[in-house]
Amino acid sequence: MLKAQAAELMGELERLRSGLDELRRNLLAISVTVTSDDGMVTVTVGPRGQVQRLDIDPRIYRRPDARALADTILTTIQRAAAQAQERVEATCRPYFPPEQVREHLSFDFAASVRRLDHQLGGLGLSER
Repeated sequence: MLKAQAAELMGELERLRSGLDELRRNLLAISVTVTSDDGMVTVTVGPRGQVQRLDIDPRIYRRPDARALADTILTTIQRAAAQAQERVEATCRPYFPPEQVREHLSFDFAASVRRLDHQLGGLGLSER
């Protein structure tokens, strides 16, 4: 039984290793474009939610309101970043469990350590 589990784990490791280059390419290719509800702001973000492009419709100058424009830009960026994160999760799904991807994307390192501790048989690593 232990040999079967080891063989299964080695097969899984080999599958992950062989697919990492493709996964990396797919992740780096993620790009999301979102337009604000009023159509005045369009934002494109990359896989990490980083802004790659920002377009502002010139009609915005008809009603100059810096605070409203800033809020619209921020909201649009946040929507685009959330969609990019969803695409990253979907792209990683064949390789990693969804909760593990979410832990990494949300920087929840404590959860990652707890999960690893549990997988190692509760050796008390998460208490350090």
